[in-house]
Amino acid sequence: MEQTNDLEIFLVATPGLEAPLHAEATEQGFADAKVIAGGVVCRGGWPEVWRANLCLRGANKVLVRIGSFPAVHLAQLDKRARKFPWSDFLRPEVPVKVEATSRKSRIYHAGAARQRIERALAETLGTPISTDAALRVLLRIEKDICTFSIDTSGEPLHKRGHKTSVAKAPMRETMAAMFLRECGYHGTEPVLDPMCGSGTFVIEAAEISLGLLPGRTRNFAFESLRSFDPDIWSDMRAGSEPPAPEVQFFGSDRNAGAIEAAKANAEQAGVSTNTTFHCHSISDLKPPQGAEGLVIVNPPYGARIGDEKRLRSLYGSFGKVLMSRFKCWRVGIVTSTPSLAHATRLPLLPAGPVVDHGGTKIRLYRTDRLV
Repeated sequence: MEQTNDLEIFLVATPGLEAPLHAEATEQGFADAKVIAGGVVCRGGWPEVWRANLCLRGANKVLVRIGSFPAVHLAQLDKRARKFPWSDFLRPEVPVKVEATSRKSRIYHAGAARQRIERALAETLGTPISTDAALRVLLRIEKDICTFSIDTSGEPLHKRGHKTSVAKAPMRETMAAMFLRECGYHGTEPVLDPMCGSGTFVIEAAEISLGLLPGRTRNFAFESLRSFDPDIWSDMRAGSEPPAPEVQFFGSDRNAGAIEAAKANAEQAGVSTNTTFHCHSISDLKPPQGAEGLVIVNPPYGARIGDEKRLRSLYGSFGKVLMSRFKCWRVGIVTSTPSLAHATRLPLLPAGPVVDHGGTKIRLYRTDRLV
């Protein structure tokens, strides 16, 4: 088993956004960061686990591997689970939820394996087992190797803790942050979203610019682990990234309810003085005063037959407005259909990788500065 100052930390990525998460983890100084299936693996002690939850914008979860052993039948799993040093990690009074998966192993029944771990925890440590517990212990059995991990995040990390109002088909904050990164955004230029919904792109861009840590207002599952040190955590949470020069961020939408939601979310996130939201249609869109920057948008995709023809007209109008009024701005469009992206007639660069957005396959289409 790994020493607690050299844990294997797994940063869960949105499928298709592993590369920008790896770039972010490397930039933030996480040791030995490597892309593997489903995310990024790095190494560090418990404070690095807390820092990953607090600081990384693109991770959906932070899992920590706490040990592994071989087992080829349930009795062997049971015996070894009872000898496992659970008390090094868990507090006996804190309820846990156990989840198990099995692949290419002689222990093929994941439900039976889960029950053995639940019993071992309850009988050796006195741990209450609850399907509603905020703390999850994960068992993965692969090729007869049983590996235990702890989900240190609790609620998924896109739930920043300061977004109360959600519009239809929202973009998750973790995805928005990685798409901004893929567009070359580093916090020093204005960002405009002309179909902003509840304001995710605009608020995320403002937070990056202001150096506000994404996990600053929420709680995490690791706070109930034995390793947790509230003093170190308090110091870490008080820190922030150095802010970029003062920049403004803009959102608009033709839906008045969406604009009210965006304003409420910006207020809650502490970025209302750096964000401006207006209710108007694409045809009324004009570039804000000052420096050029990035237009980024997550327009409707159209799931029903007949939608695409109507949407092609919307995308076409959007492209015309950008080409005529937004010279020297860059553009990022997130959509599920290549023909809709190309309906803008914008000078698109090669499309980004396919990204899984709640079961819908989407991609980022970008431009260089418009001329």
